[in-house]
Amino acid sequence: MSRIVLGTRGSDLARAQTSMVEAALRSAHPGLRVEWKIITTRGDERAAPVAEPLERGAGRKGLFTSEIERALLEKQIDVAVHSAKDLPSDASAGLEICAALPRAAVEDVLVAKEDRDAASLPIGATIATGSVRRQHQLRGWRSDVTIVDVRGNVPTRLRKLAANNWQGIILARAGLERLGFDCSGRELRFEENAFTVSVLPRNRFLPAGGQGIVALQVRADDTETKPLAASVSHPETLLCLRAEREFLRLLQGDCGTPVGVLATIQSGMMEMRAEVFDEHGGERRTGSLRKLLQEAEPEEIGAELLEQIHGR
Repeated sequence: MSRIVLGTRGSDLARAQTSMVEAALRSAHPGLRVEWKIITTRGDERAAPVAEPLERGAGRKGLFTSEIERALLEKQIDVAVHSAKDLPSDASAGLEICAALPRAAVEDVLVAKEDRDAASLPIGATIATGSVRRQHQLRGWRSDVTIVDVRGNVPTRLRKLAANNWQGIILARAGLERLGFDCSGRELRFEENAFTVSVLPRNRFLPAGGQGIVALQVRADDTETKPLAASVSHPETLLCLRAEREFLRLLQGDCGTPVGVLATIQSGMMEMRAEVFDEHGGERRTGSLRKLLQEAEPEEIGAELLEQIHGR
């Protein structure tokens, strides 16, 4: 195979992630011709796109992915490049995720106008987020803050922070860093604005399933493209993604439920944590477990964790 076509959204973040995929493919397969096809999704067409579809109801499923998947099924592209957390947990018929790039930082960050972290925000501070998961997590920590909804891509959200009387906004660290922002220090400069950035504690802000992962999707019967794409996969990241997606898939009976879930691997041991919120009452159920990957498939670990949470 001498030529491959990648399908992607046209946002700055999507382009940055597709550039990463292209670089990995070119490194693994010198001489390979890599082309892009930019695809507009329903989420891109909306004036106010919705964040984190996995956390919301069925009407939002595939908001940023359906059109790309359709192009893949119609053989307009060979590989679909997705932010893994945008993908509905139910696999689309005829398609499969065959690869994942190494996972980036999974944490959420607070971008603030003043030099404050979340713990030191003034009482009654106004914080913006487009994620129902983050809203519940923030309320559980700082019940005094006022939370407002925000939509749009990262630059749009930062502009809204500058223009409104908000103290801060919560974003995914991985997205900021892939756009070239440094989240390791305190200052974050954007256009004419100087914000401060602080990493939110993972024990309070468990990430969305798939957060920080770039997933590569192919046609299940494409025996030529599949091994090519799989050659750039990071095995541990893909295993973690499989566990997280199975947890979310089985949870779909409560498809409007905000949820955080994270799997990690160390020395052949998968550790998985999750928290599920009741969207109306705010009740929080949590669970965690550790399993040797020699003894269980990632999907089995995800299923066992959900059973544990439902049993509490």
